[in-house]
Amino acid sequence: MAQSENTIARDAERFGAREHIEHISLSPDGSQVAMVVPGSTGDGTIVQVANPIEGGAPRSVMRLDGANGRVISCAWPTDTRIICNIHLIVGPDRLSFTRVVSFNRDGSDVQLLSQRPGANALGLMQNGGRVLDLLNGTGNGAILMTRQYIPEGGSGTRMVESRRGLGVDRVDVVSGRRTVVEQPVRNLAEYISDGQGRIRVRGIFEERDGIIGRTLTYQYRPADGGSWRPLATYDLDDETGFNPLAVDPTSNMVYGLEKIDGRQALWRIALDGTGRREMVLSHPQVDISGVIQTGRNARIVGATYVTDRRQAEMFDPELKILNQSLGRALPNSPIVSFVGASADESSLLLFAGSDNDPGRYFLYKKSQRELIEVMPSRPQLEGVALARVQHVTFPAADGTQIPGYLTLPPGSDGRDLPAIVLPHGGPGSRDEWGFDWLSQFLAARGYVVLQPNFRGSTGYGDSWFQNNGFRSWRTAIGDVNDGGRWLISQGIADANRLAIMGWSYGGYAALQSAVLDPDLFKAIVAVAPVTDLEVLRSEARGFTNSARVDAFIGRGPHIAEGSPARHAERIRAPVMLVHGTLDQNVGVGQSRLMQRSLQTAGRNPVYLEFDGLDHYLVSNTARQRMLQDVDGFLAASMR
Repeated sequence: MAQSENTIARDAERFGAREHIEHISLSPDGSQVAMVVPGSTGDGTIVQVANPIEGGAPRSVMRLDGANGRVISCAWPTDTRIICNIHLIVGPDRLSFTRVVSFNRDGSDVQLLSQRPGANALGLMQNGGRVLDLLNGTGNGAILMTRQYIPEGGSGTRMVESRRGLGVDRVDVVSGRRTVVEQPVRNLAEYISDGQGRIRVRGIFEERDGIIGRTLTYQYRPADGGSWRPLATYDLDDETGFNPLAVDPTSNMVYGLEKIDGRQALWRIALDGTGRREMVLSHPQVDISGVIQTGRNARIVGATYVTDRRQAEMFDPELKILNQSLGRALPNSPIVSFVGASADESSLLLFAGSDNDPGRYFLYKKSQRELIEVMPSRPQLEGVALARVQHVTFPAADGTQIPGYLTLPPGSDGRDLPAIVLPHGGPGSRDEWGFDWLSQFLAARGYVVLQPNFRGSTGYGDSWFQNNGFRSWRTAIGDVNDGGRWLISQGIADANRLAIMGWSYGGYAALQSAVLDPDLFKAIVAVAPVTDLEVLRSEARGFTNSARVDAFIGRGPHIAEGSPARHAERIRAPVMLVHGTLDQNVGVGQSRLMQRSLQTAGRNPVYLEFDGLDHYLVSNTARQRMLQDVDGFLAASMR
């Protein structure tokens, strides 16, 4: 494992660099792409425009330094105009603000499309709106986007604006002029357009004393207009009922997820007043993940689910054949997905990648059957030997077979190696086959990596999810630890060089693994971890979702038993903690608490804190520093 500092720094630089293309979109005529890429120093974001057909260097047309927000995504309402979504975290309370801006494709004439709050607004306008419909072919440079209404006071007790809630406006992307399409509704959660300029479905939260409840009530509007009618209800906590995803205007039906035998299946419901329902797709082992949409009208063309790998069930005959053909044409990139399309869908924007290929974007011209490479996703890894990932199962203590993914260092025989168990975050999440920058870095450093989809992971139905990874922590953490034992029993891992690392819930699992079995892992790395469940509950107080967070965490003995900060004396292995100070998912106080608890117990944890960064540490500098420090910590802890 001993390697030069230059080699370690090189690997940290390569793997810690953010994905070069964080978002990409295609212009209506199919000739240009807008790409959201990291800033020149690896922090902040830049919007670049490129012409894949003509080639040439991309042109930078907008940039934000990170402190003033990050560009999340962009789209083309016309061939000459771009709209972008910006996210910003502000203040000690780590409040999120979003805004939508538009500008010409050369970066000129910037226009704020989010409604400006009035000078006497009685609250903060955090939600700057979301684009619902690009009005393809009918908008003449307009879009449909949501608008948050904030009441405004006047002189005395007079109200200048009494409306509150979420509405929909038609907004001109050049002038910013807006007209109301949907009046605001209090506790409105979402609107769904049919891609042709009509808002067809809306969902409304139940609410009591300013706190949202667990039930969403969905309504629909007939194709020819009229009043809203009942559609369905959906329980956000146990995910029962019908959860609408997209409207197909051709069939006049809404597609959505609803459970069969504890697993999510894809259904569609007629929006013609008959209530006619059809089951579209289900799977006996896993949940259906959602629909596949393409084109500027977000046309529904298929559905997706994950077994050992992500699968696509294409409904559109042409795209089904094309998907199969591309799979044969790109044999080393079995993950092929449709990212965007021109207005007439004669040009398609595609992504292709695999476990040991970070992927690249292509423009496919249907008429010429021509595949033009746009840009690799991670150019800094071009030519670097990357590790293969294989799907495995291992037995838990009760005999249950736990699925997961095993990554071996390139060129290794997979015997008696240093190893790391890498549980995923969430806990409402799962790992899947494909490229993962963190596990690939660890493999490049010579570690075997096991990513277990422990019980408590999503995607496998209710019985696998159980009561979530916090309330059912003994089962979830038991599965994680059994993954480490399996690596040893198979002769893959050296028992004296077995570590655990995780991010978010994965960091919680890494710490709690030692509470359950103090001698199994020889080093623990926890990035942005939950360390006390009661503190996690308190972080939600004052926010509208506090009741749901409270229910998710639950009450009972598991609060104390399942909080690693309360059992620091049981943790014998060296611990490294990493956290960003603007983390909105898990407050930085969780790592600071764990640090104090370990110090009180006579331990001396390594603590790396990044000022001004959020849960995901979206910074080349920070990620590269973290990877170098993690590598050094692991090497020192498992000599």
